[in-house]
Amino acid sequence: MILPGASLGVLGGGQLGRMFTMRAREMGYRVVVLEPDPRSPAGAVADRHLCAAYDDVAALDVVASECAAVTVEFENVPKRALDRLAHRVPLRPSAEALAVAQDRVREKTFLRRHGFGTAPFVAVTGSDQLAGALETVGPPALLKTSRLGYDGKGQQTVRTVDELEAAFRNFDAAPCVLERQLDLEAELSVVLARGTDGVTVPFPAGENRHHDGILDTTVVPARIGQALATAAADLAGTLAERLEYVGVLGVELFVADGGTLFVNEIAPRPHNSGHYTLDACITDQFEQQVRALCELPLGSPALLSPVAMINVLGDVWAGGPPRWDRALALPGVKLHLYGKADPRPGRKMGHLNCMAATADDALALARRAHAALLDHPSP
Repeated sequence: MILPGASLGVLGGGQLGRMFTMRAREMGYRVVVLEPDPRSPAGAVADRHLCAAYDDVAALDVVASECAAVTVEFENVPKRALDRLAHRVPLRPSAEALAVAQDRVREKTFLRRHGFGTAPFVAVTGSDQLAGALETVGPPALLKTSRLGYDGKGQQTVRTVDELEAAFRNFDAAPCVLERQLDLEAELSVVLARGTDGVTVPFPAGENRHHDGILDTTVVPARIGQALATAAADLAGTLAERLEYVGVLGVELFVADGGTLFVNEIAPRPHNSGHYTLDACITDQFEQQVRALCELPLGSPALLSPVAMINVLGDVWAGGPPRWDRALALPGVKLHLYGKADPRPGRKMGHLNCMAATADDALALARRAHAALLDHPSP
């Protein structure tokens, strides 16, 4: 057990690392962030910011010598960096679990091998495979790069071989996955924590809506039947067990084919759809990340209020400074900004958590609060 006063390391300096760092420091830990960006949101609030590449040997050795345990805020840390750390200090989640999530082909193959439902898919590594892959999967389909895609980047919908060939060229003929585009009934996610003792604690399932491939809103409790919500939590817990996972895990799920659950992706870290926990749960996902990393008992995930999380993207700044005062004048609205200086379109700058008496009311409040930022009249 790693007690307050110890130093914890985090690889990655974005908003997830920032919120982990803030929670860890509140709990009495010191935090060392390794992140090459000198304006890192996490580095700005850490006890120490090592401004170096993730595979910088000297920086990794500092992390290993100063920290009692290390975690990550994103999955694409170079394997050689993970291996170097894992030989010297507890790394949670493990390098093996991270490797599964780093590559879509490996991830989907793992899911299929362990009996989890996925959309039909085919790995594509060359242009000569494209026509056969589309015939196998069937249109419409999604071509996704096997590595480094996020927030809708690195994926494209295709319906014909010509469209597929163009998309493959657009991705520079990088290894890809072609998967059937399901007729979705709902998009869900389950964020959970799992300790070294195998105890798994899921948060309530979130109901997600995306816009242009980027998460827009998460509503909790998800407006689905209790049986489906339980099945989603059970599936995510079994998946964490199969991965021998330690830490916080996000499991993105599709509901299709008359209520069947399909795994879309796994995220070996706190998840955007879990940000609602910061205000609406007894224990939030970042405190759970600290607890799991330090082998402390996991906290209660109990929901205190129906809630809707809505992302605040850089687009909100297009007409001038957002009207924070108008959004915060609405009862039940909480603002979280990530310390990013450059509000680019599509960039996640923060989010609003909006609590209300019901899930429907919370979503309506989130829409009102977001519109208020733009100085729009309330609907």
